[in-house]
Amino acid sequence: MNVKDYIANSKLRIRVTPNSNKTEIKGYDKERKVLLVCVAAPADKNKANLEVIKFFSKLLKKKVEIKTGLKNREKILLIND
Repeated sequence: MNVKDYIANSKLRIRVTPNSNKTEIKGYDKERKVLLVCVAAPADKNKANLEVIKFFSKLLKKKVEIKTGLKNREKILLIND
């Protein structure tokens, strides 16, 4: 799966499942139009958000920040060059 195919206008919509066995992309939800992402980190104390940023920054080799959804499962990531 090529993540770059799902980036629109430097934004990526994701749905996060924390406390997973490992951090990975599980698939794509066509109804919600979000990339499904599992993260190994727990949701408390912002750990899952930090894991998401670290994972996508490494994967895309670009600076990534969470634009919306800091306290929700659904997030919009901003991809910077």
